[in-house]
Amino acid sequence: MSLFGRMNTILQSKMNRVLDKAEDPNETLDYSYERQLQLLQDVKRSLADLVTSKRRLQLQSDQLQGNLSKLDDQARQALSQGNEQLARTALERKAALEQQVNSLGTQVTQLEQQQQKLTDAEQRLQTKIESFRSQKESMKAQYTASQAQVKISEAATGISEEMADVGLAIQRAQDKTEQMQARAQALDELESSGALPDYSGGENDIDQQLNQLEVQGNVDKQLAAMKTQLGQSEQKSLEDQQ
Repeated sequence: MSLFGRMNTILQSKMNRVLDKAEDPNETLDYSYERQLQLLQDVKRSLADLVTSKRRLQLQSDQLQGNLSKLDDQARQALSQGNEQLARTALERKAALEQQVNSLGTQVTQLEQQQQKLTDAEQRLQTKIESFRSQKESMKAQYTASQAQVKISEAATGISEEMADVGLAIQRAQDKTEQMQARAQALDELESSGALPDYSGGENDIDQQLNQLEVQGNVDKQLAAMKTQLGQSEQKSLEDQQ
């Protein structure tokens, strides 16, 4: 096989796979059914045209039959009047019309045979279409049920493309959440240990220690004052008892 032939085979194979993936059996069945209905309509129109042609030929034959009777009467009348030549002319025209009548009769017979064939074909096609319609609806129902079952199974197992994308999105969200939680915990630990510098422009670590000492001194003064007050209260209580 030539290089061009191999490339053509590969392209056709890929195209068939694409078409097979894009093809919807329900649409294909409906399209086939519509095509059969169109074919049936074509047969009906052909049958109607054939019947119309046959009727037209029959009308022509009936008219010629009337002319035959008239020519026959004219020939008899001419002969009774002693005009043999005129009678001969009438009979010659009658003979020519008889040939036309016979020809029309043959054509009508042929059309009747074709009409019967078309009628039989129409009935067979009608039966086939009715049978196909029942099969079509059954096949569509089976395909729809199978399609739903596949989607449910894919969703349950997570093997469908959509569920795979959802799974990846969930995994990414979970990873980001865990990273954010870990970072928050790390910042809390650094802040608690005092390892994080204060960039707010406020006190530095020395100022914080001085403030802590000042606070501690104030606490000590308040504690001493409370002790003095308690001591004085106890002394006064003793004096009152004496």
